[in-house]
Amino acid sequence: MSIMRNQLTNSVGGLLFASLIVFPGALQAQTHYPQGVEGIKGASLPPPGFYVRDYNYMYWSDTLKGGPPNFDLFAYVQAPRLIYITDVKILGGFYGADVLVPFPYQDLTAGGFSGSKFGLGDVFVEPITLSWHPKQFDFAVGYGFWAPSGAYKPTDPVSPGKGFWTQMLTAGATWYPDEEKTWSLSLLNRYEFNQENQDTDITPGQALTMEWGIAKTFRKTIDVGMVGYYQLQTTKSTGSGAYGPASVSQPWVVGLGPEISMVCPKLGVITSIRYVYEIESRDRPQGNMVNITFTKRF
Repeated sequence: MSIMRNQLTNSVGGLLFASLIVFPGALQAQTHYPQGVEGIKGASLPPPGFYVRDYNYMYWSDTLKGGPPNFDLFAYVQAPRLIYITDVKILGGFYGADVLVPFPYQDLTAGGFSGSKFGLGDVFVEPITLSWHPKQFDFAVGYGFWAPSGAYKPTDPVSPGKGFWTQMLTAGATWYPDEEKTWSLSLLNRYEFNQENQDTDITPGQALTMEWGIAKTFRKTIDVGMVGYYQLQTTKSTGSGAYGPASVSQPWVVGLGPEISMVCPKLGVITSIRYVYEIESRDRPQGNMVNITFTKRF
């Protein structure tokens, strides 16, 4: 599981990352979880051990229907993640925990604004994960939260942080149809419950993210397949700051693309390269995502 009042006040498309944008006439969905972070076998947790995973997440878009003129966004996030899966079993599943520390860079042009910034983002802590591995399946569930550790200013559209806490639940499964497990189909679900942003008096709506993948294994070390995601703000934003479009918009986006994952036995490193093209969206940017991850067991 493997995880914007009057002008623009936060940007979309960075890791932790797909933020809210507010500008005259539109409000974009605000989530902490960046769609497309996981892909092939995204619901499969590794066996007991200590792992370091490094995400290199890139997102770019020049399309925001109904948004400000001259919209152009590029975001890159470098995010190391520490994962520890123990031998302890709870309800028959291996207990684990992890923490992710993102460092986002965002470059945004929109209307009369143009600027960029790099810094510490909002840290994610997942104190509870459980994983099961019956013969032809992998199952995983988890609970985590995003802490507002990144710098945030309501008037700065490229602030590294979001300015509010988020609780997140995770559940997913990977199915191996053939006995040799050369084929895999996975579905990973994340659900976010956002708390109030004290600076804007807005409580962003809840959000659902679904990530799926289908893959074929070749020579036991290479997986090739297709991945996709769907992210939807399931409830309306509330609070005294959520006026006009901010009180009714429920943005969504759909993306699809290829992925290749390779294992280097000598180094004990797994490398995954994923590209997703967003084929449709509503009330939020529509663009492209590339995510390159490296995973090492210690």
